[in-house]
Amino acid sequence: MKEYKMRRGEHLEERIPDMEATIEDYFGPVSGTEEHNGHDLYVVNEPTNPVFKKIIAGAASYSGKKDKLAVHFEERPAEEIIAEGNADAAADAVSAKNDFLLEATGRDAKSRRESLKRSVEDDAPDY
Repeated sequence: MKEYKMRRGEHLEERIPDMEATIEDYFGPVSGTEEHNGHDLYVVNEPTNPVFKKIIAGAASYSGKKDKLAVHFEERPAEEIIAEGNADAAADAVSAKNDFLLEATGRDAKSRRESLKRSVEDDAPDY
């Protein structure tokens, strides 16, 4: 499960007021919710794109802090997708993920990578 921060001064609930509807627009019908690390997240068990097996997404709320977007994309093996002739679906899956994350966080793929790098560096032990 990955958690993504919003851009400075922005909040998840302002960017995506209806999380369930947004998830359905990008990935298919929400089949329920699951609890992960104390957060109730939406689950898509049958995503519309055949690359995905399951998608879990929603707001991770923390006391005294801004909400983060919590997401887990469970994908099928590339060999399986290609064997079924769904290679084109892989590009669509990448676009759907990136578009969803951009809408939710206001950050493109490059700035999300840089932010994750910084958080890893911040967590590194001092020797």
